[in-house]
Amino acid sequence: MAWGFMEVPPLLSVFAWLTNLFGGSMFWIKFWPSLFGALTFIITGKIIISLGGKSFALLLGFLPFITGAYLRVHYLFQPNFLEIFFWTLIAYSCIRYVQTQNNKWLYVLGVAIGLGMLSKYSVLFFAVSILGGLLITDQRKIFKNKHFYYAATIGFLIFLPNLIWQFAYHFPVALHMKKLQRTQLQYISPVDFLTAQLLMNVACIFIWIRGLIWTAFAAKAKSYRFIAWAYVFVIALLLLGHGKGYYALGAYPVLFAFGAYRLEQLATNRIYFLRYVFIAFILCIAYYAVPLLLPIFEPTKLAAFYRERHLEKTGALKWEDLKNHPLPQDFADMIGWKTMAEKTAAVYNSLPDEERSKTIVKSDNYGLCGALNFYGRKLGLPQVYGYDASFLLWIPDTFNVRNVITVGEEMPDPKRNLLKYFSSISVKYELKDSLAREDGSKIILWYHCDADTLSRFLKAEIAEKKKIFYGN
Repeated sequence: MAWGFMEVPPLLSVFAWLTNLFGGSMFWIKFWPSLFGALTFIITGKIIISLGGKSFALLLGFLPFITGAYLRVHYLFQPNFLEIFFWTLIAYSCIRYVQTQNNKWLYVLGVAIGLGMLSKYSVLFFAVSILGGLLITDQRKIFKNKHFYYAATIGFLIFLPNLIWQFAYHFPVALHMKKLQRTQLQYISPVDFLTAQLLMNVACIFIWIRGLIWTAFAAKAKSYRFIAWAYVFVIALLLLGHGKGYYALGAYPVLFAFGAYRLEQLATNRIYFLRYVFIAFILCIAYYAVPLLLPIFEPTKLAAFYRERHLEKTGALKWEDLKNHPLPQDFADMIGWKTMAEKTAAVYNSLPDEERSKTIVKSDNYGLCGALNFYGRKLGLPQVYGYDASFLLWIPDTFNVRNVITVGEEMPDPKRNLLKYFSSISVKYELKDSLAREDGSKIILWYHCDADTLSRFLKAEIAEKKKIFYGN
C-alpha cells in the first residue's frame, strides 16, 4: 500500500489489502464492488424518499442496478465502483443541504469529494460540474456559507497525501493520461460517447431521461436545477477530454432517483397500468442486455450467444482498437490468466534448486503481473516483477540473478547485444486461445547469463522504463 499509484489513487488498495487479509478468495474480490453497488442504491433510494417517493419509485430506482452497466461495474474489482458511489454521495449531500439547510451536509460533501479524489481522479469532473450547477442557479448562496469553505478545507486535507505523493513522483498521472489520450481516448468520437450514454442503461433509459427533463424544466424542481446543469457540464467536460462512455456512469443514479419519483407520480389512478408497461419494457430489454454485462456462460458458449443474436451491432463487443471481437474486452482480458500462471510456475519449478534462487520472473503486462502474483502464491512462484506503470515502484534496485522468465513479452530482437550472453533463449509455452485478449502470449526462458552482466542490463532497462513512466 502507498499514498499513490500511477494509474489510480490509493483508496482501492485499502480494499485489496483487506481482501488479502481475509484470505484473498474470490468471494472477497467480488464482495467490495457488490457492497458499494448496494450502498450506491441505498443512497439513490434515500434521494427518492427525500423527494416523497414510495415503493414503486424505489423499485424503478433499483432496476437500473441489475439491468444496466452497473452490473458490470459491481462485478469487477476496479476503482469505478468507488467512483460511482462518491459521485452519488456528492449529489445526495447537495440535495439534502438544499432540502434542510443543515450545515452537516456540507461536511458530508467535503468528505465525499476528498475520499472520492482518493478513489479516482475523475471525481473532480463531477465535483466541478455540480459546483458549477450550484453557481449558476439560485443555490449559489451556498458559496456565502462559511461552513462550505470549512468543509472544502477538510476535503482538501483528505486528498493532500496523494497530492504530495504525485508531486514527489513528478505527477505520473499526467504522463499516464497523456499515454491514454495518445493510445485510446483520441479515437473516441463524440458520437460514440453520446451513443454510449443511451446504451449503457438502455433498459431503464426512460427513467433517467425523465429525471433530467424534470430537474431541468419543471417549476416544482427549481431547487434541484443544479442537478441538470451538473449533468450537462460533466458530459461536456468528458466530451472535450474524449472520455470513454462509461466515465459518466456516476452521473446517472441521481437522475434515476428523480426520474423514478416522477414516473411513480405519473403512473397513478387511471393510468396505473403504466407501471406494468414500465416493468415489462425493462425486463424485455434486460433479457438481451444482461449477457453483455455479465459472463453468464463459459467463454465459447458466450461468444456463440453473441454471434447468434448479432450483438456486435450494439457496440458492446468493440475493443480499444475500435474493432468488434467475439467477447467484450473485460471478459477477454481475463481468459488465460490462470493458465499463464500455471505454465509459468511449471517452467520455474522445472529448474534445478540452485537455478530457481537465481531466477527472476517479469512481464511488461500489468494484467499478467497481477494474475501471476495472485495465482502464483499457491503455485510456488516468486514475486513477479513488472515493467509497467506502478509495478516499476516495487522493483528492487539491484538483482543477483542469472536467469529470466519473461511472460507475455515478444521474442527478442536477434540484433540485441544481450542475447549472446545467455547460453539459451527458448519459448516454453504460447497461449493459443482466439477468445483471449492475450492470445499468442509467450513464456520465454532466458537461461544462464553472467550475474554482473545481467544486473547491469536490468538496472539500465528499469531506469529507462521509469524515465518513460515517471520522468526520472
